[in-house]
Amino acid sequence: MYAIVEIAGQQFKVEKDQKVFVHRLQTEEGKKVSFDNVLLVADGDNVTVGAPAIDGAQVGAKVLKHLKGDKVIVFKKKRRKGYRVKNGHRQSLTEIQIESIAASGAKKAAPAKATKKVEAKPEATEASNDLSKMTVAQLKEMAKAKGIEGISSMKKADLIAALS
Repeated sequence: MYAIVEIAGQQFKVEKDQKVFVHRLQTEEGKKVSFDNVLLVADGDNVTVGAPAIDGAQVGAKVLKHLKGDKVIVFKKKRRKGYRVKNGHRQSLTEIQIESIAASGAKKAAPAKATKKVEAKPEATEASNDLSKMTVAQLKEMAKAKGIEGISSMKKADLIAALS
């Protein structure tokens, strides 16, 4: 049984007890992680393809260690110009071991980041936000309807201040 799963923006073909190097995950060593974005699950001749992901499918893994990959040399040169730049880079990686592949019945994992509740703002700020989105011509029409004088020489900020 194997699955194609998206982990940290990359797609991997994984099987049970396989070790995989992925981009650095924000999980401590020894902890278990689960991936909900399973694109394909194959069990013998039975192949399930998601559109784009399979609902209820999940791949469980254990974080073995965090490490850095081999150094990659980036060398740029323009001939006959004396331009040469040499840079090196080591990618931060996480080694994980696939422990389980569930084709269905798995619950969605809670999002990693806690969502903050946005408090309701006073109506005056909402009205000023709406006014800032309007054009100067629309603001002048509103000011004329309210009976504000001297609108022909006002700028947008002055119109918003006069209307609020």
